[in-house]
Amino acid sequence: MHGFTLVELLVVIGILAILTAIVLVAINPGRQLAQARDTSRRAAVTSIVSAVTAFEADPDNTGALPAIPPCVPGPAGTVGTAVGNVDLALVLAPNYIAGMPIDPLPSGGFDATNTGYTICTTSTNPNRYQVGAPSAEIATQILVER
Repeated sequence: MHGFTLVELLVVIGILAILTAIVLVAINPGRQLAQARDTSRRAAVTSIVSAVTAFEADPDNTGALPAIPPCVPGPAGTVGTAVGNVDLALVLAPNYIAGMPIDPLPSGGFDATNTGYTICTTSTNPNRYQVGAPSAEIATQILVER
């Protein structure tokens, strides 16, 4: 008779299960996804601060930025359309930024009313802005100042 015995099949299945577990631990898909979301946050924060800087540098802009709170004593203002938030989309979109980015955290509940990003003016210079992503997963904090 030709074929495999039950013991041989169980040994092969066991070896495959162990190898699969080792590969999953080495790859760590949860960490990979968190790193990808943090990369997206860095790009979004940079886009927001670049749009604010471009708006302020443009001699042809119409309007003014909404009131942006100082970083100290804090807290920084939340970017979004909800009452009490800093609605940058009114003056920045679509000329300086295509649309306000929204934090990619799946369970964060972020939307246009609360994008998950913050903005404030620095304590040393009220014409400098600090944009942050407080929901960063791998990095402790993502901040860009310009």
